[in-house]
Amino acid sequence: MSRDLDAPAPGAGGVAGGPGRRLVVVRHGRTAWNAAGRAQGHADVALDGLGHAQAAAAAPYLASLGPTRIWTSDLARARQTCGYLEEATGVVAEVDPRLREFGVGVRQGLTIAEFAERFPAEHASWASGDGKVRLEGAELPDEVLARMLAALGECLAGLEPGETGLVVTHGACLKVGVVGLLGWPASLAPTLRGIDNCAWVTLEELDAGGPLRMGGYNESVRPGHTAPQRLPDEG
Repeated sequence: MSRDLDAPAPGAGGVAGGPGRRLVVVRHGRTAWNAAGRAQGHADVALDGLGHAQAAAAAPYLASLGPTRIWTSDLARARQTCGYLEEATGVVAEVDPRLREFGVGVRQGLTIAEFAERFPAEHASWASGDGKVRLEGAELPDEVLARMLAALGECLAGLEPGETGLVVTHGACLKVGVVGLLGWPASLAPTLRGIDNCAWVTLEELDAGGPLRMGGYNESVRPGHTAPQRLPDEG
C-alpha cells in the first residue's frame, strides 16, 4: 500500500479543514522471544541484535516524515525501538502504559506447543478464538481495544493540522487499536495479517478533522535498505 502520502486519493473530496493529520503506528523490533515464538504479553523483554538493526534502519525514514510528537509503550522492547526514533528526530517520546501489548496471563513465556501441553483446557478455549474466555491473568480483546482506542485517539487529538505523530507499540494490540480507530467492525481484525517487527501502519486524514483512512499497512525498512518495503508473507 505504499504511495505518496501527500497526494489525495483518486476522486477524493472532503470538507475544507486545513491539511490532515497523520499517525504512524509502529511495532517494536524483534526480540529473542519473538524469534522463538514465545508469548510476551507484559514481560519486559529486550530487543535482540536483529531488533536493534531493524529499529536503526527504520528510524531515518520515519524521521523523514517530520514527526512533531512520539508516543511509546513503557515496555523495554518498545522503549528501545523508540530510542532510535528519538535520536533520529530529536523529539523526546511520551511514555503511555496503555500502549502495552495484550496481557496474556498463563501464556506468557510459552510457545503455543508448550501452552497446549501445560494448559490443555485453557489452550482449547484460547484456540476457539471467540475472545470471550479469559485465561488466568490475561486481558480480553474488548479491554485491550478500550485502552488502545483511548490512547491512540488522544495521540491523534494531540496533533495540529498537517502534523505527523509516531506511536511505538506491539503487534496484537496494534492491530486491534488500528481497526478500532478506523471505526471498522472488530470482526474485520482477523482479515488483516499480523504486523511484522519494526513495520508500521499509516493512518491519515484527507482534511483536518475528517475521517481517517489507511495509507499504508505493514511497511518497513529492512536493514541495509533506505526505503520502505512491504514484507512478503512468511506462512
